Amino acid sequence: IISEGIGMVALKRLADAQRDGDRIYAVIKGVGGSNNGKAKGVTAPLPIGQLRAMRRAYKQAGFSPQTIGLLEAHGTGTRAGDISELESISILFKEAGARARQTAIGSAKSLIGHTKAASGMAGLIKAALALHYHVLPPHIGVEQPNRILRQHDSSLYIADECRPWLATT
Repeated sequence: IISEGIGMVALKRLADAQRDGDRIYAVIKGVGGSNNGKAKGVTAPLPIGQLRAMRRAYKQAGFSPQTIGLLEAHGTGTRAGDISELESISILFKEAGARARQTAIGSAKSLIGHTKAASGMAGLIKAALALHYHVLPPHIGVEQPNRILRQHDSSLYIADECRPWLATT
């Protein structure tokens, strides 16, 4: 459903946050952007553009998708958008040598609706809190996962319950 929202985070260079004794919930190591070129529009994304953006982000971050345990997706809730996103993520992870069912995938939208411009921030906050609390959050409301997620060799899966995640430091 369409909803409204607002989310805010304080971004600071890591060295400055450490120097100032700030509580650090997450570190953003890479970002990537692209466009879909000749796509029908922003509501009909193409995997090629999404792949380009993700490859740029992982390259900048300096690590492989093979190391990812949780992926917070855009999760449009539309047939074309979700398929495009899942296809591009699956291709990227397969290229990187990801194992079957190694990465939980979810979207904050299943909890709060499609908050338009705030959706990305909601996903960032959800992922940062998962890292901070060492908890793999469940993705609720999925009765019939997309065919891509049902493939036995898919590196992606839906976490259906909350559970401990990552070793505590």
